[in-house]
Amino acid sequence: MKALILVGGFGTRLRPLTLSFPKPLVDFANKPMILHQIEALKAIGVDEVVLAINYEPEQLLVMSKFSKDVETNLAIKITCSQETEPLGTAGPLALARDKLVDGSGQPFFVLNSDVISEYPLEEMIAFHNAHGGEASIMVTKVDEPSKYGVVVMEEATGKVERFVEKPKLFVGNKINAGIYLLNPSVLDRIELRPTSIEKEIFPQIAEAEKLYAMLLPGFWMDIGQPRDYITGLRLYLDSLRKKSSSKLATGPHILGNVLVDETAEIGEGCLIGPDVAIGPGCVVESGVRLSRCTVMRGVHVKSYACVSSSIIGWHSTVGQWARVENMSILGKNVHVCDEIYCNGGVVLHNKEIKSDILKPDIVM
Repeated sequence: MKALILVGGFGTRLRPLTLSFPKPLVDFANKPMILHQIEALKAIGVDEVVLAINYEPEQLLVMSKFSKDVETNLAIKITCSQETEPLGTAGPLALARDKLVDGSGQPFFVLNSDVISEYPLEEMIAFHNAHGGEASIMVTKVDEPSKYGVVVMEEATGKVERFVEKPKLFVGNKINAGIYLLNPSVLDRIELRPTSIEKEIFPQIAEAEKLYAMLLPGFWMDIGQPRDYITGLRLYLDSLRKKSSSKLATGPHILGNVLVDETAEIGEGCLIGPDVAIGPGCVVESGVRLSRCTVMRGVHVKSYACVSSSIIGWHSTVGQWARVENMSILGKNVHVCDEIYCNGGVVLHNKEIKSDILKPDIVM
């Protein structure tokens, strides 16, 4: 079985992190975002994953290296399909047609690279086989459907009737979750040009009464922007607590759900949690307070510093008694000096912060 992951976006909402790595390779819960998806696909028998990447030459280099590493570690075939111009969310499927169609007639998965969930892919296969349509999409419930494109569907069968973009009147509360299972015949509907699968292809299939939607069980989050990334980490760690709690840290210094890489060092007298991920090779000195944050690979948090509701990028340093909070995002190799206050600072890579950031600001 095959799958395609759409990784062509530029990750502008997650800058400055995406200035150092393509968005799919930004760490989430101590591993690249996209690796969560590849591992879930491998677990249900997918043996080849196509990465649909954008036209930037450097993205091909970085993603190709990542692909080789994953192939070795997971024993799964990874190939890259690179567009020469922006092709939207459907055009990349037409471009990768020869990689997706092998004559078996088997459906293939398509995933958006910044969606995090429990990936109930086996259940989706069973749902797809049962309804006999051409395409299945995963949907999730939201509290404010007026912000999204709503999927209107028959509750009993899951057959999709229509899509309503940002409805002013209530028509439903289910939205596209960015996980699809498609028959190869769907590719006959897609031309090799910039095309939207959500706005052009799916409405066609729905009109033919061959599109079905499955309600996603468990949590879901598009983690393509900082606030949603932090929320997604909380939901992911909650799920990990229920399904595999042994992976979470324990001890008198841990509060709630905390994920700590085995190579990280944590000093005495710290209070860590809830909803914290500490990556490989990190050093957290004594007396540090961490909550609702991600501390990525190689970060050094010095004594009595406090980090909350923030993302600390690779190999950065937070100085003694410094305070970093309110959705601050530090790029790679940022150094916050001792006793500095950073309130919602978005700091580009390789910067040194010597004075307080008193209100949310971008430091270039």
